[in-house]
Amino acid sequence: MAKFILPENIQHGNSGNFVLIAGPCVIENEKMAEPIARQLQFICNRHQIPLIFKASYKKANRSRLDSFTGIGDIEGLEILRHIKHSLKIPVITDIHQASEAELAAEYVDMLQIPAFLCRQTDLLVAAAKTGKIINIKKGQFLSPEAMIHAVNKVRESGNQKIWLTERGVSYGYQDLLVDFRGIPKMQAMGVPVVLDVTHSLQEPNQSSGLTGGQPQMIETIAKAGIAAGADAIFLETHPDPANAKSDGANMLPLDELEGLLEKLVRIRKAIL
Repeated sequence: MAKFILPENIQHGNSGNFVLIAGPCVIENEKMAEPIARQLQFICNRHQIPLIFKASYKKANRSRLDSFTGIGDIEGLEILRHIKHSLKIPVITDIHQASEAELAAEYVDMLQIPAFLCRQTDLLVAAAKTGKIINIKKGQFLSPEAMIHAVNKVRESGNQKIWLTERGVSYGYQDLLVDFRGIPKMQAMGVPVVLDVTHSLQEPNQSSGLTGGQPQMIETIAKAGIAAGADAIFLETHPDPANAKSDGANMLPLDELEGLLEKLVRIRKAIL
């Protein structure tokens, strides 16, 4: 397993456990994010799982013009910074344009590059120059081996703090498959590899303009990912996925998270 460069403020970093990146898809309002973060922290403290809280401060990659995109850039980022300081846990968010990198880096510990944008040179270079840990999601259209080029763009821009995320490969027009061989292949590049469980179960570009999903498969994919040696698990969770404003169709209900994590911790211990 690749050596992690972890955020300085992460808890349980020496536990030997996988890292959990989790939270709602997007900041929906001022009141929803912090209670989710507190519940995640409570669960992760109990099982000594290093936690990074994830939420997008805005969503730029929506299928329909009338889809929810956020409450405002600064408003969303301020909520992330508040969670970071009040709970003393690291936070991560997506950026979509090079111009967003410097701004977002003032508020969060890690920057995430969306899968569809993983080949965007200007975006990768701008993210690298912030000095933050950069988590690059592998494009649904790329082989694991092809991600070395994204890795090198960040390294050659002076930043060695790189993570890669597997999130499924396009299969047909409206489905994704996870090739677990990609985990060790990308780890061989000298970077830790995250398995994005919930986005791997998306059914994108449905005729309604809303992304579908297979949340009943979350446990299966997560357990297989840990067994395959993933360094971290990424999943989106929400107290009420049916009414979430983004990606509700493939999110894990928050009250089901601890039971899943207990199983993953046992698998992790078995393979070490």
